[in-house]
Amino acid sequence: MSPTQRTLIGLAAGVATGLFLGERASVFAVAADAFVKLLQMTVLPYVTLSIVTSLGSLDYAQARRLGVRAGAVLLTLWGIALAFTFLIPLAFPEVQTASFFSTTLLERPPQFNFVDLYIPSNPFHSLANSIVPAVVLFSAVLGIALIGVERKQVLLDVLGVAAAAVARATRLAVRLTPYGLFAIAANEAGTLNLEQLGRIQVYLVTYVAVALLVGLWVLPGLVAALTTIRVAEIFALTRDALITAVVAADLFIVLPVLTEASKTLLERHSPKPSVTTALPDVIVPVSFNFPHTGKLLSLSFILFAAWFVDARIAIANYPQLAITGLLTFFGSLTAAIPFLLDLFRIPADTFQLFLATGVVNSRVGTLVAAMHTVTVAILGASAIAGTLRFERRRLVPYLAITVVLTIATIGTTRAVFAGMLRPAYTRDGVLASMHLLHDPTEAVVYRTAPPRPAVPETGPVLDRIRARGALRVGYLSGSLPYAFFNAAGDLVGLDVELAHRLARELGLRLEFVPLERASLAQALAAGECDIAMTGTPVTTDRAAGVLFSTSYLDETLGLIVPDYAREHFTQWAEIKARSATTIAVPDVPYYTAKIRERLPGATLQVMPDIGVALAEPRPSFDAIAMTAERGSAWTLQYPRFTVVVPEPGIVKVPLAYPIAAHDQAFASFINTWIELKRKDGTIDALFAYWVLGRDAAPRTPRWSIIRNVLHWVE
Repeated sequence: MSPTQRTLIGLAAGVATGLFLGERASVFAVAADAFVKLLQMTVLPYVTLSIVTSLGSLDYAQARRLGVRAGAVLLTLWGIALAFTFLIPLAFPEVQTASFFSTTLLERPPQFNFVDLYIPSNPFHSLANSIVPAVVLFSAVLGIALIGVERKQVLLDVLGVAAAAVARATRLAVRLTPYGLFAIAANEAGTLNLEQLGRIQVYLVTYVAVALLVGLWVLPGLVAALTTIRVAEIFALTRDALITAVVAADLFIVLPVLTEASKTLLERHSPKPSVTTALPDVIVPVSFNFPHTGKLLSLSFILFAAWFVDARIAIANYPQLAITGLLTFFGSLTAAIPFLLDLFRIPADTFQLFLATGVVNSRVGTLVAAMHTVTVAILGASAIAGTLRFERRRLVPYLAITVVLTIATIGTTRAVFAGMLRPAYTRDGVLASMHLLHDPTEAVVYRTAPPRPAVPETGPVLDRIRARGALRVGYLSGSLPYAFFNAAGDLVGLDVELAHRLARELGLRLEFVPLERASLAQALAAGECDIAMTGTPVTTDRAAGVLFSTSYLDETLGLIVPDYAREHFTQWAEIKARSATTIAVPDVPYYTAKIRERLPGATLQVMPDIGVALAEPRPSFDAIAMTAERGSAWTLQYPRFTVVVPEPGIVKVPLAYPIAAHDQAFASFINTWIELKRKDGTIDALFAYWVLGRDAAPRTPRWSIIRNVLHWVE
């Protein structure tokens, strides 16, 4: 049985095992991680030894020719990658979306530091921490310095023996590939989140289709058009490495195998094999330092995210995206993508979608990256050796086939999405279907104010509560996500949940009493409720007339704006410079003062009801001033709006509980209780559920044969 057959059997068996066991297949995660680390073990030493020995064996003229000609090949491949990246949005259908609040709205991407990434002050630190660009630069500098050293052959012989030993160790690890791929495939197939895939199927399908086109035809076809190497030969020697790279989602671990395959192909077809076949040892490690085609295709996610939030990037801005993407992709994607999202004013929480797509796209992208590596090695070496062939009879058919396949790929995906895969917006039902996380205590919810007692209650608030046997909590309906009625007609929300917790711990019944925002202070003073738990911001004017507890949460001042206008409201200075801006504000003097402070020329419009304001077909305002946390909840119901937090400066708004009758003893008790709930994680857990939307939709176990077909387990 051939190695390829064993690899495919291991892969198929892993997928079958994952589908059979479902989430129970996570037991293979340890073995999968161990296999990847075993393959990674020899890669950095291989890269260092290959670059030093290969560059050191050249003369200065050969090194200069390597930089110029291999660099030209790399630029060509970048151009191809960017061209296909900008074709991907042609397949996207129309869609509406919104999301819960995300802390990424407040995070600013770290500054991209090329110096720290590329210049190793301590090369051993770079080796120990797998800082690949710094390791490559160090190795390249050492190799170039070795060119002019006398008696360098002595060192080259030693390094050659070391490189051979590392290569042999790599081959020993590769023999475990069928077993390693079994563990990886079982874990991934069993734990992949199908719900996430359903949400982002548009991007997944388009990206995979285009990436496969580039990896399986465009790049190998270019090699066949410019050399005598046939496409079938390329796949015959690289298929095992390609499969390993795809399943493991790691290009790094197959670099030695790809290098050897490239050298073998060049040896077969080069008129001067002794000179040409050694070049991949330099080209492959050095080119790994630069963005590859698979990485550049990830730029399409920025275009997808812009489309997803209905804030499309204009074609005129594509050059900026291309140049900036090239520069930032010299680092990691997890750092570059948030930076690009922020640069093009796309909601930062869409980065979560990128992480979700990575489950599939990272593997297909790794296939493209592996083929890119082989293409650079072969074409770069051929360019240096002067064996590239530019013949019309080869290039014209290649270009014609590429154009036809591209049109077919984009056209087919667009037709499929337009017909049967058009995503429907369903997030508006998520908030309405949320319920209390924990069993509620006995409670009565008044929709209208209950009749006042014939004899007014007197005495300390805690004594009143114990005497009646019930905690009376005031609420403002529609205070998303702190107090609101869900689709079942139940009063729910973060503060409602905390009210149930407080009553349960006191051993009391619970009564929810509706309040009016304008008369909240009077209701508390009159004893209509003992405490208001309804997401009440602490403001200067309110604090003058109401006794507040200590703050239990902080919100962030932001703006709710139409999706299409997001880019115009990301900077306070840009908003201030607008000729005429109308900002709707809550009927709270504090908010009015804060907006007036930052936007002195804006027209402020008092907003009595946010739901009515957002439902207007043609809003009379440009933006609504509201905290980002509750504004995000409102955009779930009105997805044509989005939330922005303008820069610079973040304004925090504390939330606290107004206390009845200015009762200091009751306030002290509530303060102690808030501290207890903060320490035991209750507030953090409720914030994650009600504000961040974590597990907001009911979670069902992952589909598996053992559970859904055989019914052997629950």
